[in-house]
Formats: sequence, structure tokens, C-alpha cells
Amino acid sequence: MRAGFPDFRLGNVLATSFTGTLSERHGNAVERIPTPHRLVDWLAANGLAVDSCTTAQLDLARELRESIHAAATAAAIQGALPAPAVQVINDCSVQGRAAAVLTPEGKRRWRLGSASCVEDALSVIAADAISIIAGERDGRLALCASPTCRAAFFDTSQSRTRKWCDMNTCGNRQKKARFTANHRKNPRSAE
Repeated sequence: MRAGFPDFRLGNVLATSFTGTLSERHGNAVERIPTPHRLVDWLAANGLAVDSCTTAQLDLARELRESIHAAATAAAIQGALPAPAVQVINDCSVQGRAAAVLTPEGKRRWRLGSASCVEDALSVIAADAISIIAGERDGRLALCASPTCRAAFFDTSQSRTRKWCDMNTCGNRQKKARFTANHRKNPRSAE
């Protein structure tokens, strides 16, 4: 990873991990792909290595990210999907040349077009978003309980009752705040 940038928050679901490249949307927003090179880094970290990225491609990626976030948020609260977001997701899905391939270990891997361009990688992310928003995968879309985050995430826990997008960040922050508040109310409870 390139020095001087915030760490990526990598998850198990490609589309919602991609929306996590902008975190703390309702607080002090943290942009994790501020430059084209940083988008190249994120794609490589997620098995979608591309040769390069232009500023226009970064803008397209951010537009897709925000469209996925808007559609996933609407789906999580069982609201109507925003038509402009659906259009962007669909447009990105059909414009790439990517194929799913099976590895000798029995895993799925994506093979991008021969020129490995950003649009191919974005089509994979858009297709992943379509599968979770359409309810084709086992799990449910939910919104992070952190008031400063509110990220959409895909809950595959057995009970489907996860509260936070990431236990290591939002979850720990909320638990620490609750502990501190309880400790201030009753300082002797720590003894």
C-alpha cells in the first residue's frame, strides 16, 4: 500500500467493500481512493488488477461507488431503488469485458479483458452489487449502526443481526464509547 493514505477496509463482499472506500459519510468523511493510483491499488488488493487509471476512470469509479451505496441503502431499508443509481450500476455492468474463471483450487477468480482496464474491473463490482441488491445471495443488506458511518454492508452472519459494517472499526468504537460512558456514570464498576 502506498504511504500517506488511509488503509483500505477490505471485506468479504466486493460491492460493499467498494462502497467502503468512502467511510464516515455522516462524520468526517475519509476518502480511501483519492487518486487514480490509489484506485489501482484497491482493485489489485481485491483481485482485479488493472494496468493504469485515468482521472476520468476514477470519476466513473466514484460514481459507481455512490450509486451502489444509494441502491444498497434503499434495499437495506426496503425502499424504492433510485433510478439514476440503478442506471449507473447497469451501465457499468454491461460495459466491461470480464469473465469468471475457476482456479485449480476450486475458487472463482475474475479474468479481465486483455487490456485490463478500469471499466472491466468496475463491471465486476457492478455485477456483484446487482447480485446482492437483487437478493440472489444468502444474506441481507443492512446499515451500520454507527451514526457517523451508516455504511451499507452485507450481513451473512447466522442470525443476520450484525450491527456494524466492521467490528474492528465501527463496532469497537461504539463499544468503547459505551464502556467509557458507563464508567463515567459509575466509576466504581471498574474495580
